[in-house]
Amino acid sequence: MDWGRGYEFLEQELLQIVGEAEIGKRFVDKLVKVWKQNGEETWVLIHIEIQSQVDKEFAKRMYTYNYRIFDRYGKQVASFAVLGDTQESWRPKEYSYELWGSRASLQFPVIKLLDYEANWNQLEASENPFAVIVMAHLRTQASSQNPEARLQWKLGLIRRLYQKGYTRDKIIKLIQLLDWMMTLPKELEIACNKEIRQYEEQPMPYITTFERFGMLENQRENIIEVLEVRFGEVPADLIAQINELGDIEDMSGLKQLHKQAVTINSLEEFGQILPKSSSFLKQQP
Repeated sequence: MDWGRGYEFLEQELLQIVGEAEIGKRFVDKLVKVWKQNGEETWVLIHIEIQSQVDKEFAKRMYTYNYRIFDRYGKQVASFAVLGDTQESWRPKEYSYELWGSRASLQFPVIKLLDYEANWNQLEASENPFAVIVMAHLRTQASSQNPEARLQWKLGLIRRLYQKGYTRDKIIKLIQLLDWMMTLPKELEIACNKEIRQYEEQPMPYITTFERFGMLENQRENIIEVLEVRFGEVPADLIAQINELGDIEDMSGLKQLHKQAVTINSLEEFGQILPKSSSFLKQQP
């Protein structure tokens, strides 16, 4: 594929096909327009089966989708199947029928998520966010009768999102997906959310030293700005004290001081609570 030309999801086109095929319940499918290296447009159908049971009609459904897309739009379609079941032996890869010498068939590649269990180390080392999703899928299946174990796996995978250096927007979206996949009893979900909030308050390993200094500077400026809004001009010596606060390892102390600046009664009182050295910040609650 020529990734430089991007891709286009064909949601409406797929919806028409699914509606007309009359093939039972809906599945997770994506029809995508891409371009080959030679500039030729082509379509890719990714059919994801996330059910745990064997579906005898699956291969037929793959065939039905494929020929209906070709019939309606005149496009050659590359069909792929992603199987998330737990049955090692179930690997449908072809649908065909023959009558009086006439034969119709479709062969399609299959990605079996269960196979990735044997390549767990590769998933852990991968920078692809979908590696985390596959890990979540496998551990969701393995912990169906053990919610405590699922909680620990879920927390570990969420920490991995931060450690991998993904953007905050991507982390949020992936956590939402993990929440949907790795459901927990209410009390464990509350515990999970608490752990996540505490982890978010710690320095993110993917933030560079330069970025960390920028964050510290912004936090100091926020404190000074709050004091100016509440009390007017802030003395230069107090500003100098604030600008000396914080270190590269921890921002929790500055966050606590920012909260105190919002509620403190006077500049004099705020000056009294300022630490004498940045090492004090690590001891802030």
